Amino acid sequence: MKSCPKCMRTFPDDAGFCPADGSALQHASMVPIANTEDPRLGSRLCGRYELRRVVADGGMGRVYEGIDKQTNSRIAVKVLHDEVSKDEVALERFKREYEISSQLPHEFIVKVMDFQRDESSGVWLLVMEFLDGEELRFILKREKAVSRERLVRMLSQVALGLDEAHGRQFVHRDLKPDNLFLCGTREGDNVKILDFGSVKDKNKDAKKLTVLGTTIGSPFYMAPEQAQGLETLDARADVFALAAITYECVTGTVPFTGNNGPSILLAILTKDPDPASSKGAGAKHPIPKALDDVLEEALAKNPNIRTKSVGAFADAVGRAYGLTGDHHAWARAPQADLLRQIEEAAARGPVAPSVVADPFAAPDPFAAKPTTGTSPMGNAPPRGSAPMSPAPSPPAAPSPGYSAPAHYDESDMPAGIPQGRPPWLIVVAVGIAALVVGGGIAVFALAR
Repeated sequence: MKSCPKCMRTFPDDAGFCPADGSALQHASMVPIANTEDPRLGSRLCGRYELRRVVADGGMGRVYEGIDKQTNSRIAVKVLHDEVSKDEVALERFKREYEISSQLPHEFIVKVMDFQRDESSGVWLLVMEFLDGEELRFILKREKAVSRERLVRMLSQVALGLDEAHGRQFVHRDLKPDNLFLCGTREGDNVKILDFGSVKDKNKDAKKLTVLGTTIGSPFYMAPEQAQGLETLDARADVFALAAITYECVTGTVPFTGNNGPSILLAILTKDPDPASSKGAGAKHPIPKALDDVLEEALAKNPNIRTKSVGAFADAVGRAYGLTGDHHAWARAPQADLLRQIEEAAARGPVAPSVVADPFAAPDPFAAKPTTGTSPMGNAPPRGSAPMSPAPSPPAAPSPGYSAPAHYDESDMPAGIPQGRPPWLIVVAVGIAALVVGGGIAVFALAR
């Protein structure tokens, strides 16, 4: 391994210069360890993981850049804080993250290689592949919104990674901008999904870890059924979370807000967000009205009418921007190509579905009967006469792609959807309201 003498980052042996500052790289053994105030720097944990540089500090532990001396590879090592190491539930979650990730070898899911205790120091450590890039959270803080082509590529990659997890009966349960890591390449971002420590394992022999009285997840992106702690929670909860992230990516704001955890959850259970197109993010990142319908379906409070999969959601977002194809192709398409296709589609404008009458079609046996009281034969023109002009048709009903109003009464509800709020929603709303008045709620997020 080589290292930069200025920033102390490590690189493969075939690298020549540091991309951050242009310095000529040297063999790692010749570069001093960064930040010598940390007594762990320079040490070798578990006999193989040499810690070179502090990368970040979190509520659960400190993250180091290091070198795996057995494989001569660049790694990230999260050393758990002492108080976390004494928490059996927290330790079990890190162990689960390692075990679940080892079952998900996927290009868009971070690779977790090891979780064990260093016998000499007594610390617990989680070893992962080292990633160059930044979390989506930092991008949103800096840029407020994400460009259209970047969003489509990112969602497509996340969908491919989550499809793998969902196929193995794993629900992530804590999707948020902090857990989507974007690594820049010449063609665009490559996403890595982080933190499977809060996963819901739907397999029959899965161990249950959620402590009674707690709700796992981050409130801004939590599906209603997850907020209630329902055992029926499935992959559609991840669809909801990804839709909430998408809403934030295009508008710069989360879809549901509140002053504290309980008020956020109450909003998720009882309110509908404003249409994304009405909030806008400026001409730089225009939001098509077609995206409103996509987000409305994916953020449905009833999972039975929500978008069925993350792949279907990513497809719908891409098509709302006028793209053809699906997320399998968009995930690896250069962002410049995606932008070109999106701009070409925008220049053409929305295409209304056209219906061409077939002159050879048989009469519709289910067509509405005339309401004049006369028989069809009585209204027929004399043989050989010119055909009569058809009566004007009533206005056509909105097509599935029509943007429904953001707020509508019960008469606007599509057929098949129960009228009024379901009883469970009223009960939960009252329960959460009581918690708000009481000034507290059970733990609703596991800070990572």
